[in-house]
Amino acid sequence: MNSFGYCNLSIVPCRKDTSDRSEMVTQLLFGEYFEVLDESKTWLHVRSGIDGYEGWIDRKQQLPVSKETYQSIKKHTPTYVADILGVLTDETDSVSFPVTIGSLLHFTKGKEIHIEKRKYVYQGNVMAPAGKVKRSKLVEDAFTFLNSPYLWGGRTPLGIDCSGFTQMVYRLNGISLKRDASQQVEQGTVLNFPEEAEAGDLAFFDNEEGAITHVGIVLEKGQIIHASGKVHVDKFDHLGIYSETQKRYTHTLRVLKKMF
Repeated sequence: MNSFGYCNLSIVPCRKDTSDRSEMVTQLLFGEYFEVLDESKTWLHVRSGIDGYEGWIDRKQQLPVSKETYQSIKKHTPTYVADILGVLTDETDSVSFPVTIGSLLHFTKGKEIHIEKRKYVYQGNVMAPAGKVKRSKLVEDAFTFLNSPYLWGGRTPLGIDCSGFTQMVYRLNGISLKRDASQQVEQGTVLNFPEEAEAGDLAFFDNEEGAITHVGIVLEKGQIIHASGKVHVDKFDHLGIYSETQKRYTHTLRVLKKMF
C-alpha cells in the first residue's frame, strides 16, 4: 500500500481487530508516526515507525502524510513533552487540546510543528534527552507516573500498563524500548545476580508457563516501581515482588536486564 500517517490527536487507541469493542493493544501518542499495512472502510492496520508495534486504528483518528514527510519525520530527532499534561494548539483550525508526557514534538521553527499543511504550537515544558543516561534522572521520571492507574495497552499517566510504563520512562531518557515485556526482555544485557542490579535496571517476571508477563524498574534498598493496579513501589528480592498489602509474593522473578 505504501501509505503513511501521523498521530495528530492526544491519544489514539490501537485495537486488535476492526471494532471499537476490540481489545486495545497499545496507544499512539501525539507526534508518533506509522505505516499503513492494510485498510477497511473505516479502519487502518498500522505499524508504528518507532517500535514496530501493530494494531488497528479508526481512519478518522490520524493525519495522512506523504512518504517524503514520513521519512523526514523518522529522521528528525524529536523533543518530548515534559509536562504530565500539556496543551498543544492546532493553529490551522484554531483549537487546543491536551498532550501527555512523552508525546513527540517535531519542532521545525521555534516551538512550531509543521506537518504537511498543518501547524501546531506547544508552549509548555519540553525535554530533549542527550548524552549519558543518569540513573537518578530515570528514577525521577519513573516517579512522575506514581499512582497512574493500570490500563491494558495504556502508555500515559492517565492509564498505563507495565511495559508501557517502562517504555515511556526510558523514552524520556533517550532509550528506545520495544512495546511488550516479552519483547523488551530480548534487549539489553543479562545480570546474573540481583545484587548486580542498579537503580534504573529492568526486572522481568514470568507466569507458571514460563512466559514473560510483567516488567518493572529496579530501585535501591530492595524496592521496585511497577504498574500493577497502579504505578507503585513494592519490595523486591531474588524471588520476585513482595506485596506488603497482600502479604505475599505477587510476581516471580525471571531475569534482570541492564539496558544502558
